[in-house]
Amino acid sequence: MNPVYNGTEGSRYRWYILALIALTGSLAFAMPQMCMPVLFKEISVDLGLNLVQIGTVWAIVPFAGMFVFLPGGLLSDRFGTKKILVAGCFLAGTAGILRGFSDSFFTLSATMFLFGMLLVSMAPAMIRACGVWFPGRHLGLANGVLSMSMGFGFLVSSMISATVLSPLLGGWKNVLIMYGAVSIGMSVLWFFTRTEPGRDVSSAEKAESASFRASLSHVIRIKQIWILGLIMIGQIGCVQGTLGYLPLYLRDVGWAEAAADGTLAAFHGISTIFTVPIVLLSNRLGSRRIVLLTATLMTAIGVGLLSVVSGPGVWISVIIAGIVRDGFMALLMTTLLETEGVGTEYAGTAIGLIHTVSRVGEMLSPPLGNSLANFNLRYPFILWAGMAAAVLSGFPFIKDTRQRLSQ
Repeated sequence: MNPVYNGTEGSRYRWYILALIALTGSLAFAMPQMCMPVLFKEISVDLGLNLVQIGTVWAIVPFAGMFVFLPGGLLSDRFGTKKILVAGCFLAGTAGILRGFSDSFFTLSATMFLFGMLLVSMAPAMIRACGVWFPGRHLGLANGVLSMSMGFGFLVSSMISATVLSPLLGGWKNVLIMYGAVSIGMSVLWFFTRTEPGRDVSSAEKAESASFRASLSHVIRIKQIWILGLIMIGQIGCVQGTLGYLPLYLRDVGWAEAAADGTLAAFHGISTIFTVPIVLLSNRLGSRRIVLLTATLMTAIGVGLLSVVSGPGVWISVIIAGIVRDGFMALLMTTLLETEGVGTEYAGTAIGLIHTVSRVGEMLSPPLGNSLANFNLRYPFILWAGMAAAVLSGFPFIKDTRQRLSQ
């Protein structure tokens, strides 16, 4: 059994854990997902898929997440982050490889569903690991690094998956197989990590002695979790729909393939750069809520502008929406972990619950938005911008956890 490390050695080791969390977020979580939008054109030609079918395939991962996010969070609280990430990386990688053997809409949908279930089960464990290894004043920074790593993975995947890896490896199927193999490799690294810090031992014992029902009963009574979940429905639903549709839309209106894929790269690149500065700005202002509200407003404006602009205006719109994407997620997860009544003991359960709620938006927005393209190619952006704008009304009901902790 691996020992629990304390003191200076453990303090240094947690930075290795943060690096491993970041690599997992980038290589095993973000890149295998974000390769899909830029590969959709090739996939649609090869498998004969229409636009609505593509939107459905893109929505399957969040749909699958509705079934596993909460169990994944409960299991993370019960068994710890290491065991969940070892199993999650290995199984998600295996399912990712199976995607590469799809030969029809049905088989692609089925393998994407399996992939989504296993991939999403890892997310609560990664976020919980930040809370366990970096409590207190470093929590926002740790979540910022995780979000930034995902943004970097989204950026690189959107840049190279279709234009570099697909020609190099012999098509989209081999690209998916490669990403799956990388994820399996990450599970090996997690297998050899140490156990969680000693300061979390009492919490882990409590979590193991408590039933799943007791943990869930505690978390569902925390009002702020539900408010944050509803905000995520609009914000993440808006982003999910936009990212899956934008490269296809730009190709349809005459953009070159590299330029169309480049907008996704710009979105993720600018988001990655600004993640940590946004977290630090929140610390400086002493307010999570103000920055989260501003980020949601910028997302609505940026996506809404895509319905009316063209040419250089598309790049400006993408940058407006992209600046805040990963910073928003880092701050929202930090706010969740700082919420009174959560802590490391119930972190996984709370993360699982809020993401389960948010999956409603992610699941419905791509096919609904893509179906509007049958009337006008710009209409989907109006729907998605409206989703983000609609949840602005929820921010007055959020308690500003940053102010509470600094008192």
